[in-house]
Amino acid sequence: MSSISITMSPFFILIILSLIYLSSSTSLDSKSTYIVHIKHQNKPDIYSTHHEWYTSTLSSLSTIDFDSNPLLYTYTTAYNGFSASLTSQQADELLKSDSVIGIYQDTLYQLHTTRTPEFLGLQTRSGLPTGLVNETLNKGLHDIIIGVLDTGVWPESKSFDDSGMPDIPKRWRGECENGKDFASSLCNKKLIGARAFYKGYETVIGSKIKNNSTRDTEGHGTHTASTIAGSHVANASFFGYASGIARGMAPQARVAAYKVCWPVGCFASDILAGMERAIEDGVNVLSLSIGGTSDPYFNDTLAIGAFAAMKRGIFVSCSAGNGGPTPKSLSNVAPWIMTVGAGTLDRDFPSYVVLGNKNKFTGVSFYSGNGIGSEPVGLVYNNGVKSNQSASLCTPGSLDPKLVRGKVVFCDRGSNARLEKGLVVKKAGGVGMILANTAETGEEPVADKHVLPAVAVGKIAGDKIREYVRLDPNPTAILSFGGTVLDIKPAPLVASFSSRGPNNLTPQILKPDIIGPGVNILAGWTGAIEPSTLPTDTNLSPFYLLSGTSMSCPHISGLAALIKAAHPKWSPSAIKSALMTTTYTLDNTNTPLHEASVGAISTPWDHGAGHVDPQKALSPGLVYDASANDYITFLCSLNYSLKHVQVIAQDPNINCSRKFSDPGHLNYPSFSILFARKKRVVRYTRTLMNVGDANSVYNVTVEGPPAVSITVKPDKLVFQKVLEKKRYTVTFVSRKRDAIKATFGSITWSNSQHQVRSPIAYTWSG
Repeated sequence: MSSISITMSPFFILIILSLIYLSSSTSLDSKSTYIVHIKHQNKPDIYSTHHEWYTSTLSSLSTIDFDSNPLLYTYTTAYNGFSASLTSQQADELLKSDSVIGIYQDTLYQLHTTRTPEFLGLQTRSGLPTGLVNETLNKGLHDIIIGVLDTGVWPESKSFDDSGMPDIPKRWRGECENGKDFASSLCNKKLIGARAFYKGYETVIGSKIKNNSTRDTEGHGTHTASTIAGSHVANASFFGYASGIARGMAPQARVAAYKVCWPVGCFASDILAGMERAIEDGVNVLSLSIGGTSDPYFNDTLAIGAFAAMKRGIFVSCSAGNGGPTPKSLSNVAPWIMTVGAGTLDRDFPSYVVLGNKNKFTGVSFYSGNGIGSEPVGLVYNNGVKSNQSASLCTPGSLDPKLVRGKVVFCDRGSNARLEKGLVVKKAGGVGMILANTAETGEEPVADKHVLPAVAVGKIAGDKIREYVRLDPNPTAILSFGGTVLDIKPAPLVASFSSRGPNNLTPQILKPDIIGPGVNILAGWTGAIEPSTLPTDTNLSPFYLLSGTSMSCPHISGLAALIKAAHPKWSPSAIKSALMTTTYTLDNTNTPLHEASVGAISTPWDHGAGHVDPQKALSPGLVYDASANDYITFLCSLNYSLKHVQVIAQDPNINCSRKFSDPGHLNYPSFSILFARKKRVVRYTRTLMNVGDANSVYNVTVEGPPAVSITVKPDKLVFQKVLEKKRYTVTFVSRKRDAIKATFGSITWSNSQHQVRSPIAYTWSG
């Protein structure tokens, strides 16, 4: 995010937003608690301590009440500054000091659902950014219905409380079905529908489902639904981690749950039945955190169902998959689907390993017990036998209690579940565990709530700890836990598990489309099972921290609902364009986004157009729109048979009389340029629609590699009316005759208010 003259981190943006809010909504006499960020090194020598300095500074304020001490806390280790009870006038006066970096209300930094509303700049109760809240938009959100196809819903979750919600929209045609352990009366004005689809599942498994209702016994569906539109829940946490106010992206919107996934998985017939029912019921947004296939679109049930939804004006968001960092691991790549990858937040849950040689490594953990103390404990790996692979993986029965009792056990990831490894260590008498990534899992460790003190570390740290155990005759370790830490830098990172491009099905369409928060996301959970899923763990939690593109997808679904509420006449492709062309590609240190697996700079094959920015997406200026007919023309250009195109479009009258010479001609918000030995020139035409102010002028800026010559005609677009459309043509010429490594660039149309950016991927073959 940037201002006119300097680039600022989200931290400083929040400070400025809070001051704007205070100046308009707080009286001069009323007091609030403020946190003051100070230039620590500026303390004058006349003061022996920072506490003295801060006390003196506050006492010098012109309107201070000398009968009470406004200073609450002095921060010198965790933070540089102090907190105090002040009026807005006093805060403004403090802000004039050269030693003050910024002042903000501490309530502004209260954790929300997985911190994502705050991280994304959604500070209001409606989910809309500060300054964009009014009665019309609030009413619009109340009219938005989001269909969630998943494992069902736990209706008793506080995330589905309907307090303050108006009556259900009259256009709603859905139902809340009765079923085993699920009464229709459990639905309300927030959770307005619940249906279950299991016939395909029963047919495949050959038996009846005992619990065939929409009740969520897995947790996944409750988590995604509450991420999208969960109501405000105070004092939410996962056993003390990520504590704060939980809420979804669009907390004023409605939710309808369609259970299409069961213990073995989600069958195509049930998915399609659920999508059909949701369309007929009247949803505005469909969210599916379900893995797709790499089959052609005409064999992809999810893609076909999504096409039907798109034709009826329904926005469809799907997860990109958790196959990263392997290239070409994407699913759900149809261009009428929003394909969502995952990024990290600026919040972490650090834990630490200190070895006997004093080397310290940082990992992650959700362990909430007493720990192992501050004294070194013996450390063992693979029972001390170099070739003992089973013991190195901590599989059941592999650990010798005589060797591991009372010690910390080092375990490699792989083979069996992470949580099971901890249970294996505990049963063998171990008092702690270090769980290390391998080459397959890279540098991004996964936090879990283990049954014993456990620290997960990345591959590099794991390699060093293994070497220490091998060389030291008496290896030891101390494990400790840091709780919840905010303002982590750099953030966001592309999650290592997030599936990567290029698009193996239609390489002329750049995928994924976008990334959103998907690592350690706090949201509602089922009351049917323990978060650890271990039979020995009986601790229940109404909230759970999960990671995956399953978690990033519902964030985008909820944000699409916000845009739909603000712009009810926009098509799904216009909403998609708004989300894509307003993303950011710099992290909170103002450097290019990186990916987490090896720490390299990420590319559009990793992050698509970039990380979502909802504040800008609500007012994108221009959009790339596309109709169902445009997507049909795209399909006709794929050399599919006419029958296959008709299957996808569900229209027997299609004749493919119109087709693109190249699928890349689709009016898409990104570009994927394929050069070959005999194809050194690629030319595409795009159309932009003005959704900003009338009489707007946009100029083009091109970023690209030296290996490609890029010409844009015209290089200026002049719009006289709202909804007016203008075309431009881009010619890409490869300056290299030989195949070279893939590279990337962008095309940006901008004026004083908007920057409409499209990423470009270039590949060479032949």
